Amino acid sequence: MFIETELTPNPAVLKFLPGREVMPAGTRDFVDEDEAQASPLAAALFSLGDVAGVFFGRDFISVTAGEGVSWSALKPQVVAMLLDHFVSGAPLFAESAGNGISVPVEDDEIGDDPGTEDIVVQIKELIETRVRPAVANDGGDIVYRGFREGVVYLSMQGACSGCPSSTATLKQGIESLLKHYVPEVTEVRAA
Repeated sequence: MFIETELTPNPAVLKFLPGREVMPAGTRDFVDEDEAQASPLAAALFSLGDVAGVFFGRDFISVTAGEGVSWSALKPQVVAMLLDHFVSGAPLFAESAGNGISVPVEDDEIGDDPGTEDIVVQIKELIETRVRPAVANDGGDIVYRGFREGVVYLSMQGACSGCPSSTATLKQGIESLLKHYVPEVTEVRAA
């Protein structure tokens, strides 16, 4: 087995591609060791001590290095751990974690204005078909959180969370796209 790595726009994050499916549906973002206990693999990566975040995508794993950590020392350790996990056939999630139920709840945390159901459907469709695949290429994900008074609220995950270019992605990329196709959208903000 060979695990490829890719740089992401976020210098603290590397994207690891094991050449097989990681998550059959959805994504999972682990931002600390406590959350990582739901997954033996995420917990093992955090146990390295220099890992500040782990993100599971459909066919990749993004790992965030802690502040000041050099990827030259951390990368071989992460690759070895990923190889051990995938070669052994170990489960991605612990039994007590709901047998891998890991799709994030995409509830409308912010909520939607009443009477905007058709607009929200258009926004979610554009995010699903045009935005999420592009964000996944960079080792992250984006989650819809709400639509209020013309403003779309989105949450960045994985390599995109905390990325220096995430604000530009939201404003210049996603906002322009949504405004073009959905004239009712006036702005996009991070939730």
